[in-house]
Amino acid sequence: MKIAHVHFYVEDAPASRNWFVGRLGFEAVASSINVHTCTEVVKNGPVYFVLSSPLTPLSPVAQFLSQHPPGVADIAFVVEDVEAVMTRAVAHGAKVLQPIQHQQHKDSPKWGKIAAWGSLTHTLIERQAASGEWRVASSEWQVHTSIASANTFTGIDHLVLNVATGDLESAVAWYQNTLNFRSKQTFKIQTERSALDSQVMVSFNSEVQLPVNQPASPNSQIQEFLDVNRGPGIQHIALQTHNIVEAIALFRLRGVSFLPVPSTYYTQLQERQVPLSAAELAEITTQQILVDWQDINSHALLLQTFTQPIFGQPTFFFELIERRAQAPGFGEGNFRALFEAIEREQIKRGSLQD
Repeated sequence: MKIAHVHFYVEDAPASRNWFVGRLGFEAVASSINVHTCTEVVKNGPVYFVLSSPLTPLSPVAQFLSQHPPGVADIAFVVEDVEAVMTRAVAHGAKVLQPIQHQQHKDSPKWGKIAAWGSLTHTLIERQAASGEWRVASSEWQVHTSIASANTFTGIDHLVLNVATGDLESAVAWYQNTLNFRSKQTFKIQTERSALDSQVMVSFNSEVQLPVNQPASPNSQIQEFLDVNRGPGIQHIALQTHNIVEAIALFRLRGVSFLPVPSTYYTQLQERQVPLSAAELAEITTQQILVDWQDINSHALLLQTFTQPIFGQPTFFFELIERRAQAPGFGEGNFRALFEAIEREQIKRGSLQD
């Protein structure tokens, strides 16, 4: 199993396409319009995003946006045997939204769709190729021919699902039973102001990582997401890059806003004897990147930073991540630093008391 593409439902697909192209260096690769929905496809390296907006109230996108702000509606997975995966899902109670389809034109994959947690859905695609899976949604695509931009991203590292208080175990069990995921890592993050519980789920082949969070306090950032999103959903997507320092510097120049990190964080890094040269630490401090590691003598570093919410409400955002020397896990120190950074934004919004 691997991620084929992520489908966003947005208010204006061409405007969102332009944002991804202009700010994050994606390439516009295809588009389509039917009687009720406009769809754009963008890519950067192996990362494909599908962006759909409504043209009429009959669009499924319009129905989604009447219940939620813009965000992730579907995560599509490539699987080896779609019939076997669908059979397992149905046996464990999954609702089938689209029975297995197989268009007759050349090189067309088989695919189906199931309901997941909350309003999230999963498209399941039987295809071995790494590209083109977005074609399953429609046969009437206009494929764009343009000069490809530099591939900043090397893949999707993980996607984070937020669920309501008390639903963590049920959501974890759903992914275990329905899609054969397994539990990898557990976090309990608590500050002086708020808290969350998290359990990291991974696919059976470890290619897909899905942390699931629930609030552990009434004023948790997870609860704020649930309130504004009007239900559970994908909070953020982590995009892998080989050089996070260069990527963040470029994105800042293009106008991308990131969560600020206090200078005291980097003072503490120095006190912990971070395994970085003085020049590297200076660059990381300038770009406000979080750093975590397990062994002071190891070069395995986890470097992460996070954008501000991209849709204007405190819901969906992106993470950029670099795993030096194949650093594993998620880094509890970085997890806590992210939690505290979002708390500071909550205080600015007035949704959390200082």
